[in-house]
Amino acid sequence: MSRLGNLGARLYRGEVGYDFVGKRMLWYGVSILITITAVVGLAVQGLNMGIEFRGGVVVTTPKLSVTTEEARETAEEISGHIPIVQELGTGGLRIQIADVSTTESDKIRTELASDFGVAKKDLNVDVVGPSWGEQIANKAWMGLGVFMVLVVVYLAIAFEWRMAVAALIALIHDLTITVGIYALVGFEVTPGTVIGLLTILGYSLYDTVVVFDGLKEASKDITKQTRWTYSEIANRSLNSTLVRSINTTVVALLPVAGLLFIGGGFLGAGMLNDISLSLFVGLAAGAYSSIFIATPLVADLKEREPQMKALKKRVLAKRAQAAQKGEPTEAEEAEAAGFSDAEPQDAAPAGAVVGQRRQPTRGRGKRR
Repeated sequence: MSRLGNLGARLYRGEVGYDFVGKRMLWYGVSILITITAVVGLAVQGLNMGIEFRGGVVVTTPKLSVTTEEARETAEEISGHIPIVQELGTGGLRIQIADVSTTESDKIRTELASDFGVAKKDLNVDVVGPSWGEQIANKAWMGLGVFMVLVVVYLAIAFEWRMAVAALIALIHDLTITVGIYALVGFEVTPGTVIGLLTILGYSLYDTVVVFDGLKEASKDITKQTRWTYSEIANRSLNSTLVRSINTTVVALLPVAGLLFIGGGFLGAGMLNDISLSLFVGLAAGAYSSIFIATPLVADLKEREPQMKALKKRVLAKRAQAAQKGEPTEAEEAEAAGFSDAEPQDAAPAGAVVGQRRQPTRGRGKRR
């Protein structure tokens, strides 16, 4: 077994782990810093809205002998606006000029045909009105609102309202970071970007629900035991799904990275950037928020409950009492026995993930 596979197996069995929940203030601070940077970038730079949202003209040419830079200079001189020029696989060019009216588009077509030395009829011109982009934006906002409401309702019913609140905050966190990155990088926002944003919400929610499902099982009948606090159980549950989350994220990021860095960067297919950047940033942010934001937030909210406060007090008092007597804690005794149980009230090793069952080590006696 490889080192990564061995580490994953040990994390799953609870033999090793990292205290994500215990260091939640650090993750909150990092997230707040990243979010502030994204918001400042959005406020200062603003979003580079595509022609679909601003309105304008798109001119597609046949194969030409001019370069993209020459075409850009010509289009800018004719229109008075900074165009976006992309080379097509056929050898032709795609010229986007924003903020151009229908009347101006015909003039631009005529002058471009003259400067490029082609017939006017050979230039394909599409005029996009800003109202079309506005309709797309309104529908996207409506879809986003409906999605958020359904997410909160589903999680509140399937799990509990605290998990619904934590998931909602994580989703808003992912959206803010992704939109902020777009503002800082200056990539064009197109309908493809909107599709990418809606796609990452589903991915982020899926990853969060997987963690919450394990936490729900692990914390069943938690108040009947005095070994673990809710935060400790949440952390153990998170560690048990950690490698799965990392593997899922890496597998999802690889093809998206190919689109962004190879297709959009190396090969110059700029039209891939609008959707690939949102997917790449959103997938990474979604994995981060599922691990470092959503579960610690749930633990924070649950620890405010009176019964969880009472449980924590009992757990700490029992540990302090065992330490004064020089006796091993129940967790240490269970670790020596070499097994973990499915029920929180039964013995579980200190390094194990609550909610998992292992058979006792052969020759170490019966289960207590």
